[in-house]
Amino acid sequence: MATAEGDVVVEPEPIQLTSILVVEDDSAMQARLRALMREVAGADARIDIASDLASARACLREHRPVLALVDVRLPDGSGIDLIRHMQQESPETQAVIVSAFAEEEIILAALRAGAIGYLLKDREDIELVLSLRSLQRGGSPIDPMIARRILGMVPAATPSPVDAATAPQLSMREREILQWVAQGLSNRDIAERANLSRLTIEGHTKNIYRKLAVKSRTAAVHEARTLGLLE
Repeated sequence: MATAEGDVVVEPEPIQLTSILVVEDDSAMQARLRALMREVAGADARIDIASDLASARACLREHRPVLALVDVRLPDGSGIDLIRHMQQESPETQAVIVSAFAEEEIILAALRAGAIGYLLKDREDIELVLSLRSLQRGGSPIDPMIARRILGMVPAATPSPVDAATAPQLSMREREILQWVAQGLSNRDIAERANLSRLTIEGHTKNIYRKLAVKSRTAAVHEARTLGLLE
């Protein structure tokens, strides 16, 4: 798929959940994730359990799972280090963090390491199931609270300055009419204020639309404000 500018956009690939590795050291959580993945992936999917990094690496070498659910803190190290290892040794395996930790530095480290999702253990089973099912549609399961934190890390965009040479050139009369349009006045009201005929005002309005490349009053006001033509 290509954008209007010619950039190629890579569509996310759906994941066929035929084999899953659960990397988790807590036995109760192991059983829970196995049951959830059985519900998501079906009875025929292979589900392996690893309780530490060493056994997880061995399973990756032997079975090459398509998905790994990885805890952050494991008895012999960090699940994030395991994801980095996967990028080199088992790149076909996609990783989703399932953790109790939601600190910003951990979230960023996991995503930078190559995780395609980050879920929290304290969510209800149905919430985790819905998130994990999104993988089968090419989605990236991110807990809503995590997503909000990630968005909070992104600085607000500042509008690019408009080049005066390329900005639409409106006449003084057109700018005056545009100000009245922004105030919500009808063409009849504007005609009375400007002491002009309604047809004349409609002509000016059409010129404004054409110069701003819009087709409605609302769009004209929005575009004019974006370009700095309205106070």
